[in-house]
Amino acid sequence: MEEKRTSVFENGLIWFGAAVSIAEILTGTYFAPLGFAEGLLSILTGHIIGCTMLFFAGLIGGKVRKSAMETAKMSFGSKGALFFSVLNIIQLVGWTAIMIYDGALAVNGIFDIENWIWCVVIGAFIILWIMIGIKNLGKVNTVAITALFILTIILSFAILGKGTVQNIGRKGMTFGAAVELSVAMPLSWLPLISDYTREAKKPVKATAVSAITYGIVSCWMYVIGMGAAIFTGKSDIAQIMVKAGLGIAGLLIIVFSTVTTTFLDAYSAGVSSESLSSKLSGKWVAVAVTVIGTVGAIFLPLTDITDFLYFIGSVFAPMIAIQIADFFILKQNKETSPFNVQNLIIWLIGFGLYRFLMRVDIVVGNTLPDMLITIVICVAVSKIRSGLDSPR
Repeated sequence: MEEKRTSVFENGLIWFGAAVSIAEILTGTYFAPLGFAEGLLSILTGHIIGCTMLFFAGLIGGKVRKSAMETAKMSFGSKGALFFSVLNIIQLVGWTAIMIYDGALAVNGIFDIENWIWCVVIGAFIILWIMIGIKNLGKVNTVAITALFILTIILSFAILGKGTVQNIGRKGMTFGAAVELSVAMPLSWLPLISDYTREAKKPVKATAVSAITYGIVSCWMYVIGMGAAIFTGKSDIAQIMVKAGLGIAGLLIIVFSTVTTTFLDAYSAGVSSESLSSKLSGKWVAVAVTVIGTVGAIFLPLTDITDFLYFIGSVFAPMIAIQIADFFILKQNKETSPFNVQNLIIWLIGFGLYRFLMRVDIVVGNTLPDMLITIVICVAVSKIRSGLDSPR
């Protein structure tokens, strides 16, 4: 039987749903101190950087038909990549909890029942999406995303039509820090995108559409958050919805945007688990991750996610940089060896460099310099070793 592949359109829908997110709107509120014009420029700059990296990461998996963590084995060895699989599962459990927490808190601000009830409702919908499966979501996702698209347009007009553009001061954030916060969200999807592009009928086109769709819609979400903070003076998403006059529509936006985004986190956690052991069922691990995330959302205080985003960046930016260097420049595959010590050391250097650059205010943020330097180190070390090993 021919394996079912996802179309370019279906990949676009998946990443539209990933970008329509309460977390992205809330992150956008942090840009308000820059004012609308400079805030918008930093959002666009960051997303161009982040989504370019997202494209290359997705293209690797799409071309070799492997999940994100399986492609990591090509650079770090069959055992060395397991370190990143474990870190990826941990960060995806964290994302699942954060997204459910944000969604429940926001929807409870519109319809006050109990936070934990909304956590359970959202968690149940995510499990439903998982059980339907990524290859069978086509029609369900089309209906959900169409509704989200219409409701998000309504939300945009309700918020951005409330007042005139104004500068509310520059305290608390530089342009470089804003760019980095803009890069951080697409960067958080780097260790996931191959889980979806590997299933595409046309991997190159599907990857391009995925990255572009996500970039455009994510910028839109950031602008909604920033605009809400500037025009309404609110950063609480529930208050923004109420002030915009969105009742049931606001509820639907929050619930379904949380489901379509968090589903990808839980699903990818399941896919990553399969790289740890062939005995694990990705679907049931994804369900378990959703349950754990729901419990975490009920009992843990998960408010400020900026440190979490930067941690993800410091781990996965140098990882993907090394994969890009190996796949596109050096054209090397080290999957046959258990550990590639050379690349693991380079990753550690890239990780430390990222944490150092976080203290430096660079106009393009610190992800781009970190990835470029890591790529240069990877290529240089490989060329030097190749020269030393070749017969004279």
